[in-house]
Amino acid sequence: MKILGIIPARGGSKGIPRKNIKVLGGKPLLQYTTEVALKSKLLSKVILSSDDDEIIDAAQNLGVEVPFKRPKNLSGDKSQTLHVIKHALKYYEKMGVFYDAVCILQVTSPFRSVDLLEKAISKFIKNNTDSLISVLKVPHEYNPHWTFKKNKKNELEISTKDDILISRRQDLPEAFYRDGSIYITKTNVIQKENSLYGDSISYIESDINFYVNIDTQKDWKKAEEILKKI
Repeated sequence: MKILGIIPARGGSKGIPRKNIKVLGGKPLLQYTTEVALKSKLLSKVILSSDDDEIIDAAQNLGVEVPFKRPKNLSGDKSQTLHVIKHALKYYEKMGVFYDAVCILQVTSPFRSVDLLEKAISKFIKNNTDSLISVLKVPHEYNPHWTFKKNKKNELEISTKDDILISRRQDLPEAFYRDGSIYITKTNVIQKENSLYGDSISYIESDINFYVNIDTQKDWKKAEEILKKI
């Protein structure tokens, strides 16, 4: 399967200014993701999508191909990853180059391993699902069968609409949340369904000990603490 690895990294960042190239543990944040991506034997090509010249230069110095500069209209706070990915695919299609799937690796999840990435891609190919995402288990106290939402009467009802609340923790079904580290999606799902997920989603479980999704200064401090353990 021909898979395009895309590292999205725009220049604007309000929570942590210049986050993508800020130094973490002696190297720019971007480098953690580029190192893993370039070591993958299952990604056909790895590129960076950015609107920022400094980030582009940093990526190229790290050995990552930057075939284009991302348009400003796809680089704002509200720009959707889906549109960024479609832009990259369209760029290659104009050159007569087509990919079966896309693997999105976000810079804000720096501690994924090469082993995890290769296992994720292998599972995606084997399962032949529309997509695969990396996940972590939802702690039992936040399991959707134990959480509530307001109804039209401004009263609480079980989020899953169960008639009876499951009483024992042992009886709760496993629940997961996406951790943002790895997204893999078939190209036809992206283009025809305008979705990064499709109808069938397989998953790979990440290691909670290395989980961080850097968006705030608090997240950055957490990343620094994780580095001390690596």
